[in-house]
Amino acid sequence: MSKTAKKKPYLQALALGGLSLASYYFLFTHVNQVMEYFVKGGIYAVLPIATALYFSIVHGSFASNVLSILGLQAAKGTGH
Repeated sequence: MSKTAKKKPYLQALALGGLSLASYYFLFTHVNQVMEYFVKGGIYAVLPIATALYFSIVHGSFASNVLSILGLQAAKGTGH
């Protein structure tokens, strides 16, 4: 009856947390340059969408790893 212990993703959480923090820092310290590109229109209209997707993936991955470290998992579906 040996259960295989799943390693907790401490390193991934630390790396993604640092990347998330650095990304937010860059965004807020360069807000004027960021806004200059975001409001240009045309092909630049994709930049706010890409930025939101980037932050969603990085921060979401960080949060998922933190929840795994804390031992919180999603409930299994009942099949309905």
